[in-house]
Amino acid sequence: MEKILFLDIETIPQYPSYDDCPDELKKLWNHKSQNLKKDENETTGDIYNRAGIYAEFGRIVCISTGIIRDNNGIPELRIKSFYGDDETLLLSEFAELLNKHFSKSDSKLCAHNGREFDFPYIARRMVINSIPLPVILDTAGKKPWEVNYLDTMEMWKFGDFKSYTPLTLLAYSLGIPSPKDDIDGSMVWSVYWKDKDLNRIMTYCEKDVEALTNVYLRMKGFPIIPKEKIVKV
Repeated sequence: MEKILFLDIETIPQYPSYDDCPDELKKLWNHKSQNLKKDENETTGDIYNRAGIYAEFGRIVCISTGIIRDNNGIPELRIKSFYGDDETLLLSEFAELLNKHFSKSDSKLCAHNGREFDFPYIARRMVINSIPLPVILDTAGKKPWEVNYLDTMEMWKFGDFKSYTPLTLLAYSLGIPSPKDDIDGSMVWSVYWKDKDLNRIMTYCEKDVEALTNVYLRMKGFPIIPKEKIVKV
């Protein structure tokens, strides 16, 4: 368990609104967003708030991590967040953590839908920010069994590839407190660009890591970690 880094990320569009984008980026978003419209009356500007889920149009404002440690025979979850307006800095600090503590062959990264979103998004943004990829994120040329990723959504599928189960639903099903008691992912862009409340985003991200860790423990047959045994570092 101590070799697993549980994580979640929060992302936003690179600019406050479509009108604030450089002209070239607007053209690229116009092309990208053609297939994203849910209503024929929607414009590319109307759906710009969704740009944050694409690494080419968004950026990371928070990476929250959790590590299980033994404290006199009692497991505790230690939470640490890398967050701020400077994406290059937070990614560099996160890369330093991976290089220092999660570079061995038995190290693992765990996230909910991490294979499809968190892990590749982090790797792409590191490349864009000219940050050398830590070994654990550099999957080029690796065989599937050599990629050290754990994905709780994938675990929950049990081979059923046609379903998507959000972390909130899975947590509820397993009797774990919901991480979405304040905001949800669709609100992050507004909380950042309109409310300027990065601490609120960080708190939300950390709650996701708490829920993620306990979902993983429940699926492995272990007791969940109670709130009083969750430590912020």
